[in-house]
Amino acid sequence: MKKVLVTLLCMFPALAIAAGASAPLDKANNDLTDKASLRSGAETFMNNCLGCHSLKYQRYNRMFADLGIDEKEGVATLMYTGEKPGDHITNTMPAAEAAAWFGAAPPDLTLVARARKGGADWIYTYLRGFYVDPERPFGVNNVVFKDVGMPHVFQNLQGVQELTDEAKAMLQKPAKEQRALSTDDLVLVQEGTMTPAEYDKMIRDLANFLEYTGEPGKVERKRLGYWVMGFLVILFILSYLLKKEYWRDVH
Repeated sequence: MKKVLVTLLCMFPALAIAAGASAPLDKANNDLTDKASLRSGAETFMNNCLGCHSLKYQRYNRMFADLGIDEKEGVATLMYTGEKPGDHITNTMPAAEAAAWFGAAPPDLTLVARARKGGADWIYTYLRGFYVDPERPFGVNNVVFKDVGMPHVFQNLQGVQELTDEAKAMLQKPAKEQRALSTDDLVLVQEGTMTPAEYDKMIRDLANFLEYTGEPGKVERKRLGYWVMGFLVILFILSYLLKKEYWRDVH
């Protein structure tokens, strides 16, 4: 047992180094009960993300039902490659070619909000955190995903961001004097086709949708959870009263 404890204690510094500094995340303040937001996020994903990323654990018809989308309308506006409503949401990008183009095949995003620490907040910050970095293959880097291998697919909408002079100077210091970057370290140097408020709303809706795909029954689970907790409280009271009745003569 002593050896195990010593081994674990020795591992803590290594884990701390591996973790590194965590970038501050902006609050998405998304709402899984907002069907309009979820539908907007679904439309953004299908039009901009599905070419590279799939949602292979989600079915079209389940998404239509949960988001209040008429099936005929959904087929006409959100399905582009001839699948059936009962099919999973996949794409046709060959994994081998994708790995050659991007260095690694783009991951499936069904569970990204659950896999990433921070969930929807991480997605929201990540998609607003690209900045110019000429040393990277696609010319961009990201404040929450250093040396990201993904191009900024929304750059024409958001515009071009650069690090502030203060952030650039900070990154020239020794590693121990550096801090994690945040979106506060970015400045818009070239406007996109959307205003910052419009772009933030689009990304918030997309983050909302990706949180939904990670757990489609989350809202219902929480709703039932309140009823279950209420039932347990009532059951506890009844059980306590019954116990008192049984043991009344003993005490």
